[in-house]
Amino acid sequence: MKKCTQRILLWIFSMVCLVSMLYAQDLASFEKRITLKILDNGLTVIVCERPEAPVFSFFTHVDVGSDREVPGITGLAHMFEHMAFKGTDKIGTNNYPQEKVALERVEQAYQAYDHERRKETGRDDTRVAELEKAWKDAMAAAQQYVVENQFGEIVEQNGGTGLNAFTDNEETGYHYSFPSNQVELWAYLESERFLRPVLREFYKEREVVHEERRLGESNPFERLFEQFMATAYVAHPYGQPVVGWPSDLESFSMTDAQAYYKKYYVPANMIVTLVGDVKASEVMPVIEKYFGRLPAGPKPDPLRTVEPPQNAERIVILHETSQPVFIEGYHKPNARDKDDAVYDALQDLMSNGRTSRLYRSLVRDKKIAAQTGGFNGFPGAKYPNMFVFYAISTPGHTPDETRDAVHAEIERLRNQDISDEELKMIKTRAKADLLRRLGDNQGLAFQLGTAQSLYGDWRELFRHVDAIDKVSKADIRRVANATFVESNRTVGMIESTQLASAPAGKEAK
Repeated sequence: MKKCTQRILLWIFSMVCLVSMLYAQDLASFEKRITLKILDNGLTVIVCERPEAPVFSFFTHVDVGSDREVPGITGLAHMFEHMAFKGTDKIGTNNYPQEKVALERVEQAYQAYDHERRKETGRDDTRVAELEKAWKDAMAAAQQYVVENQFGEIVEQNGGTGLNAFTDNEETGYHYSFPSNQVELWAYLESERFLRPVLREFYKEREVVHEERRLGESNPFERLFEQFMATAYVAHPYGQPVVGWPSDLESFSMTDAQAYYKKYYVPANMIVTLVGDVKASEVMPVIEKYFGRLPAGPKPDPLRTVEPPQNAERIVILHETSQPVFIEGYHKPNARDKDDAVYDALQDLMSNGRTSRLYRSLVRDKKIAAQTGGFNGFPGAKYPNMFVFYAISTPGHTPDETRDAVHAEIERLRNQDISDEELKMIKTRAKADLLRRLGDNQGLAFQLGTAQSLYGDWRELFRHVDAIDKVSKADIRRVANATFVESNRTVGMIESTQLASAPAGKEAK
């Protein structure tokens, strides 16, 4: 009886916490706790007061990724992300005046070597070898001034955790968490690395990035996705890999990186979000003091290239010894389109968990796939993107089988209304998913910064859930019929050259 009473009390407590959480996560509540300010240099700052624990998290969002790369410098956005951890003229060096001279010599030597080695006619291989040696000798000479990993060590020694960054097709982000009494140290460190970045060990780090590329090339799934995207996009930079093409990773220079940084790492193209045990009235002056030092510059013009309409199905097939894989994508509008909530509802319906249509059909019932799903907004949301379906075959089954099963589910969408229960579940899960995304300081900092950049207003993070709540059955059918058509489809497959069979007498699991 005592245990039963405890369980009832625990259940009541859980319900009270959930109701409290739901109340605390609504838009009106956040508007009371969030302060947004645009500094004189154009930097957008968002501070969200969340005093539950004496810590805070931040997210620095830079509105640039591989979308602003052109042939010759692909992979440069990702490369600069790596360089942002190398320090400044004060951090990461034991003698910056001498290191600066040494780095200038490195770049001069590299430019001479690169110019000679890439000559199309009249190249002197002996001269190339001499220049390469001179360049590597210059790098070795510059290395003596480097204090390895000093930026990260300062963060960790002062209680920082989760120091990391990422680059994708349309943004670069930097983040970690600190005790709330370290706001000024954070503001100094984070502003300093964008105020006075030093591209030390540039060519050494370029080889690290190149190795990432080589590791990806050894993975058949990554090879498929790269070929799939290059096939789906013939003009837009979504079709090029974030890590870069191999020849570019062997060629772009420190000078290229400095020009890229100067153009895109300007305050007007950046958003800094702070979430946690901080008060806006106290931290905003600190942020202005340090981040206000960043020199103003014009926000880069919008990307000119728009992917032309696709008028015929495109297919790419890889023959590998790996497990068979099927993917297909359909072009669709960007996240600011009026129907984006409908696409998110479709994603939930088709691929959210074991109750999703694709899981029940391909995995549970037909047992032809070990994993399947679909997702909206691939490979990004800022530009017109793709809705993608995928399936990984179980032993003894082929991509053709999973393709036919996926197409059968798409035809259901096109020809039959979804049920009342499915529509209700989609809307309920949208609210629950928002709660999960906002559950911790880092997740909230990320979501606020991304929404502010994408929509120009962080409030769209909450309004999007309301938009999903207004999605109707007719909307689902209308969008499915407009989007999921053969002429708008790109298909990618891995056909196994050693197709495994299910054990005799047993069903494939």
